[in-house]
Amino acid sequence: MSGLKKIKSALISVYHKDKLDLIVQKLNELGVTIYSTGGTQKFISELNVPVSAVEDLTTYPSILGGRVKTLHPKVFGGILARRENEGDKEQLKQYEIPEIDLVIVDLYPFEETVATGASEADIIEKIDIGGIALIRGAAKNFNDVLIVSHRGQYEALQALLDEKGGETSLDDRKAFAGEAFATSSHYDTAIYNYFAGEWPESFRASQNESKSLRYGENPHQKGVFFGKFDEMFEQLHGKEISYNNLLDIDAAVSLIDEYDDTTFAILKHNNACGCASRENLVEAWKDALAGDPVSAFGGILITNREVDAATAAEANKIFFEVIIAPSYSAEALEVLESKKNRIILIRKDAKTSDVQFRSVLNGVIVQEKDRKQEVAEELKPVTKKVPTAEQVEDLLFANRLVKQSKSNTIVLAKGKQLLASGVGETSRVDALKHAIEKAKSFGFDLKGAVMSSDAFFPFADSVEIAHNEGIDCVIQPGGSIRDKDSIEFCDAHDMAMVVTGIRHFKH
Repeated sequence: MSGLKKIKSALISVYHKDKLDLIVQKLNELGVTIYSTGGTQKFISELNVPVSAVEDLTTYPSILGGRVKTLHPKVFGGILARRENEGDKEQLKQYEIPEIDLVIVDLYPFEETVATGASEADIIEKIDIGGIALIRGAAKNFNDVLIVSHRGQYEALQALLDEKGGETSLDDRKAFAGEAFATSSHYDTAIYNYFAGEWPESFRASQNESKSLRYGENPHQKGVFFGKFDEMFEQLHGKEISYNNLLDIDAAVSLIDEYDDTTFAILKHNNACGCASRENLVEAWKDALAGDPVSAFGGILITNREVDAATAAEANKIFFEVIIAPSYSAEALEVLESKKNRIILIRKDAKTSDVQFRSVLNGVIVQEKDRKQEVAEELKPVTKKVPTAEQVEDLLFANRLVKQSKSNTIVLAKGKQLLASGVGETSRVDALKHAIEKAKSFGFDLKGAVMSSDAFFPFADSVEIAHNEGIDCVIQPGGSIRDKDSIEFCDAHDMAMVVTGIRHFKH
């Protein structure tokens, strides 16, 4: 094995001390000289392990309230010195600087402090200076130094010490150095985003947690998820979650958050193929499924209520990939777990970002999430006929579905049930025709249904087609220079129309 180096000395400067004791004891067992500062030094001493104070090495005390402890040539000289460079070796000897072969750092918890809502003064004090410098210096000199940059590496370090008796290879050190730069860049990104605010001049995003996926959208594509899935969900059962599952789960969560009533939705390829709000969950499930029992096969199920035994028994009659709920009764779980690969998720109460981004061409586009949700008081009637209270409920129900469906989209609903939708079409007329065809194929009577559109009607053709099928109430953003065409048609045919002034495109 090439580039073997024996660890003879170590510098340890950490914020959190948990899980450090075994490492310290192993280093002591291997005869490693340990240097440390402040609380870390006290912790090591209490383990009855010999430790030298950095202050004794530098002959300077920790100053400025602890802001300056390790920033000294005798520390960084020992880390950055090139062991095979004669000039460096002579200067180490001249200035009595000991070589430091291992650096263990745990940075001040900047992100955690921001998350607590702490004062700006407290947040600023959690910007680590010496720790970051130690990480970068040791990582730069990976040819000679091993850098451990966060607590998540303690287990790997312990294994390394146990297996190799204090020796490290060049490959070992280089691997740890790469992770060290990931640690420092993530830390700096968090600090930058704190100062930059919600709409920064430069784009910075960082996720330390990653999970390799079986593949991407298709088997020939690689896929990785970067993020903290476990903060949002607890997986109770089923196979490994895939790239496409993640996309559908994201769409499902966005959709169900639109509804406060007891609601069940079924999604396929990020779009709802079934959705209903009812007094009890099993009825919501049955009516959601009725919207498109064909597309529901292999779909994603989501609800905003605990899944009970009766609902689980009904849902278990079809094949589906994923079910998401805030909780499940014991009886429901027993039923749902009867299928080995079925993914069962509990959704936790976790906040998601109000900003979303995705890669485009050779860059990134960023926008606010569409959090706008229209309420009854905001609907503006533009026709002589005004919607009834029941129709207003259906209009709002349908409009929330439109918002979470791919453009161009038309949604047809009645009695707070999705009858059908046309999604991802190149024209609004095609979307409507598709929705009508689907609704009829599953036996729905469109008389008295409402229609929601994600954008305005440039012509009266869509309204005319809807009227011919018995649809007599419409919700749309408005804003076309030819709005009057569709309004006049509605007035001439006893239809009600409201406009929202808000477009909900979703590309």
